[in-house]
Formats: sequence, structure tokens, C-alpha cells
Amino acid sequence: MKPHSNRRRLFVDIETYSSADIKAAGLYPYVEADDFEVLLIAYAWDYGPVQLLDLTNDETPAELWDALTDPEVVKVAHNCTFERNALGEWRCRYLPPEEWEDTMIMAAQHGLPMSLDAAGDTLGIERQKLKSGTLLINYFCKPCKPTKANGGRTRNLPHHAPEKWAEFKRYCVRDVEAMQEIHKRLAGLPVPAWERRVQCLDARINERGVLVDMELAEAAVAVDGAFKDEHTKELRRLTGLSNPNSVAQLKEWLQAVAGFDVDSLNKQAVGDLRARATDPTTRRVLELRQLLGKTSTTKYQAMTRAACKDNRVRGLLQYYGAGRTGRWAGRLVQVQNLPQNHLDDIDQVRELVRAQDLESLELCFDSVPDVLSQLIRTAFIAKPGHTFLVADYAAIEARVIAYLAGETWRQDVFKQGGDIYCSSASQMFGVPVVKHGINGHLRQKGKVAELACGYGGGVAALKAFGADRMGLTEPEMQTIVTQWRQASPTIPRFWREAENAAKNALEHPGKLYPVYSKQGHTVATYWRDKDALRCRLPSGRVLSYWGAYIGDHKGKPSVMFMGQNQTTRKWERMETWGGKLVENIVQAYARDCLAVALLRLEAAGWKIVFHVHDEVVVEAPEGTRWQDVAAVMGEPIDWAPGLLLRGDGYETRFYMKD
Repeated sequence: MKPHSNRRRLFVDIETYSSADIKAAGLYPYVEADDFEVLLIAYAWDYGPVQLLDLTNDETPAELWDALTDPEVVKVAHNCTFERNALGEWRCRYLPPEEWEDTMIMAAQHGLPMSLDAAGDTLGIERQKLKSGTLLINYFCKPCKPTKANGGRTRNLPHHAPEKWAEFKRYCVRDVEAMQEIHKRLAGLPVPAWERRVQCLDARINERGVLVDMELAEAAVAVDGAFKDEHTKELRRLTGLSNPNSVAQLKEWLQAVAGFDVDSLNKQAVGDLRARATDPTTRRVLELRQLLGKTSTTKYQAMTRAACKDNRVRGLLQYYGAGRTGRWAGRLVQVQNLPQNHLDDIDQVRELVRAQDLESLELCFDSVPDVLSQLIRTAFIAKPGHTFLVADYAAIEARVIAYLAGETWRQDVFKQGGDIYCSSASQMFGVPVVKHGINGHLRQKGKVAELACGYGGGVAALKAFGADRMGLTEPEMQTIVTQWRQASPTIPRFWREAENAAKNALEHPGKLYPVYSKQGHTVATYWRDKDALRCRLPSGRVLSYWGAYIGDHKGKPSVMFMGQNQTTRKWERMETWGGKLVENIVQAYARDCLAVALLRLEAAGWKIVFHVHDEVVVEAPEGTRWQDVAAVMGEPIDWAPGLLLRGDGYETRFYMKD
């Protein structure tokens, strides 16, 4: 097969109908619905004129279908997972991801917003996505509420609003025109061949999905409902309030009964009030408020909504979803953010929930919502005759930053199988530190320092990791920061060199500025092209800082660029600096190590069902050893000579933290 660059491209955009809610359930139940259908197909060859097929008008797509199934034609779409699966479902044929390109992923790889309208707006393309799309999609692509005015119908068809339908056609055509412009603008960024394989593997992992214990998930929702009903009645009886869950009503009650002048009833405020309360009734009311305030079933509900007819949830991972580092983001159930489990006899606890035995749960545990929260992971189960092999990289970011910066004593700790938190505390305080042993109390300070200081963090970063809650004063925190940096001098040097290289690249566009490790390896190379500051990693992958320049930030020259705020999701001017640049390098480097492991595992026949940060979950026949998966993860990587990788893991019938 010819490389993509030498083949014709077919740009495609479709509009569809389904009674399933794609936002709540995801793509796979959406296309699996009995009433799913394709309404419109807009397409164009290369950068030529766009054609439109109206399938509601019996227009025949034979020529188009031949092209869609021709392996020599490169198909292009924005979020091609939708087009690929929807068109495949429509024609009952699998469309391989290897034959597709995705302008959404291209935008992400350039550090741009992933949505078609935001990417086009940022690039300033001429043919922008039409703003009327949301209203038209709501009108034609979703069920409608039956009313007298619409004759009691539950769906809007083209003949119900011909002018809207004509606009919908223009909207579909414009999406293809916008994609063509974006593709033409962004196609030049080099993407390593192995990374293309990762993108295709990601599609197959998402399509494989993972089985949900529907009985457990539904029982958990039922138990939570019964628990809340029971305790809301108790709360109503104790307070006499018509709606004791009302913040306003409960504030008034606390003022009248206990004399508490309450500004907030958030988690911390309720805990503080409980500590101050003197009478049993007020304490119990506040305890019930805490219990009822814990949301423990949202993810169970997300699982049941997203489960396909075979009870597998698909589409849990978003490739390149976590910004410029290229790491994955969670979708639907958000597997990247599941509560941990610390329950003893977790099998028996699961059975109590499956039996909806609320009485026993309340006898055994202080907080039923907390139990349900801890069991969320376990609702993912291996299919019959199989088990999960869970393997992860041990302290991957700490290993990578030590390797890239050339901090020898840190690498020796990993080589000898030591505890990096103890070793860090020992280096900082000049005494031996042993977990649960001599000077063991210093390990926690070492841990907080490791988490906070590796990317240039200071006192504020230590506070973010709970240093103030440990009783440390600000002067003590500053001492920890200073001691940490003195104990690992090559890491602060790494921050400075990365920042200098980035600034030099911005001052001298087109020229390459490498960053070297202590051993002389090139660990990153910066340059500025017409669009962005680029950073090439040893893997060949490129990180992008769109529209970067050196600007004034708080009175000093800083690296500025346009990026998406990960909290607000807004596209805005952002600042970066040495520690942050190193964080991007380290996290991207660690991500690439995981990506290589995913490719190797799949090539060896292991069936990956999902992965979380640095952890891989494989569904394998019973009796298979997790050590075999971990061994693959620990294999050396050619572009990371000398990096000490180690996989650890366990075997389990249901997903959990070991």
C-alpha cells in the first residue's frame, strides 16, 4: 500500500439520526440504536468541490461507497471515529482505522483546540463552520417532543421544515470545506510511523471495550436510592423541614437551633460544624448531610447508559485528549478519575451490594455511599473464562526525569529497587530514612517534595500537595524546596536549559536548539516555524506551542503561547517556563513509553481493554500470568537507551487497585 502522502484523499462529513443520546451514551450505543440512520453525506476529492448526497431523497451513494471501502483511498474526517463507525454500521462493514486521517487529531498535535469550529476560528480559515449547526442538529437528528402544534410527532423530517433542511445541507457541505482548509494548513507536521500505529491501536482498543457487571451497577444505584430515601426521612424527622436537602432551609435551621451563622454547606464547612456542634441532634443532622452529600452512583449510571447490547462499554479513551503532551483523556465513565478502593474482603462487599442488602451494609460500614464509591472500579469485569491482568510502570515520571536530567543517585535508587521517597528524604536531610523504620517520619516529607518540586514548584506547590495540612510552616516548606533542589542539582539545570533553548528558538526562528542530558544525549530539540514553537522528543514525536513568542509577564521576559486552559476549556494566552516545559517533556516521554508498550502487547496477542495513566488492563484467559504482561512493559526502548523501566501488577476478576 502506498504511503498516505501519495494517495487520493476523500473528505467526508455525515449527518445522522438516532434516538440514543450520543452525549450521555457515547457513539457506540448511538449507532447501535434500531432507528439509527445516515441522513446526509457531504464529500470531496482532495481539495476539490464538495458534493452532497441526501439519503432521505433516495440518492444513490454507490460511487462513494466504493471509495470508502477502497484501501488505496485515504478517508479524512473531523473526529473520524464517528464517521468510520457510523458509515460502517450503516453498510454493515468494518472500516479499518489505518485508512483514515483525522483533522481533529491533526489540530491536537499542533496544540490547537480539537473542535472543528474552534480549530477553524484559531487558524482564521476562510470557510468557517456555520454557527446554525446546533439548532439544526437538535431539530433533525434527535427525537422531538410531541405537541399539538406538531401533530404529535416524535421526529422532525425534511418536509416538516424545507428551509431548515436546505440550511442543514449547506451546514454539512461547509463542514467538509472547513476540514479541507484545516487539513491543507496542518498536513506538514511530521508524525512518526509508529505514532500512526498507536492512533489505529487506540481505535481498536476503544472498539473492543470492557464488560460491565450490569447487575452490580444497577444494584449500586438501587442501594444508593434506598439509602438516601431512608436517611432523608430521618433528616426530615429531625429537622421538621419540608426539604432538608435544601441548602437555604438547612442554613436557617442551623441558625435557629444551634446558633450557627452558616455561609456554606460544602464538605469542609459541614465537617467544621460537626466538630463544633454540642447537642446530639445537630451532630446527627450534620452527619446525615455529609452522608447524603456524597455522590456515589454517577459513574454507575454512566456505565449503564454507555453499555452496548453486549454489556461492553466502548469509547472510554480519547486519543490526544489531554493537551499538547499527547496523553489520553477519559470519556463517558472517566476511567482516568476513578475512586480508589481500600475495602477488606471486597468480594463479599460486592455480593452484599449485588443482593441490595442495605441493612448489612449499614451494620458493617460507617458510610454506605463511600462503600459504593469504592466499588465503582469493580463494576468493570473480565468476560467469562477470562481475567484481568493489570500492569503499570513503577514511578514512571520519577524514573524519566532522573534519566533525562542525568541525576545519577536517583537512577541508582531505581536500579537497586529502592524507595524514591525515602531516598529523596535521605538526600535532603542527610540521614538514613527507612519506610516504617529509622527516620520513617521523614518519608512523607520526601514524598510531598517529590510530588511538588520536580517541575519547579515552590511553597505554593507544596501546599497544593498538603504540606500545610502536615503542620509545616512556610519557612519549613521553603527549606524543603531548597534542600530538594540542592539534593538533585541536575534537575533545576534541566529546567533552565529547556527554557533557554525555547527562548533561543523563539529569538532565532528556523534554527534548532537541542537540550542535552548530563551524559550528552539529546533529550529535546526546540525550533520555531511560522506557526508554533516545536519540541521534538527522542521518539520523533513533536510537541507544539501555537503562536509562541517572548513576551512580558510580571515584568520579566517569558515564553507566551496560545493554548486551551485545562480548567475553563477556553482558548487563551498562556505562559510557560522551564519547570513547565520539563513537565511537558517528561509526561510526553512517559506517555510514549506507554504507547510503545501498548503496541508491543497488542503485537504479542494481548487484548488491551483500556489503560489509565501508566497502567494497562488486559483481558486474558484464566490462568495467564500478569508477570508476562509486566515483562513486555519493562523491555528496553531503542530511543531511550539506559532508561530503567519496570512493570508491576496483579491478576483480578474485576478491576480494582491492588
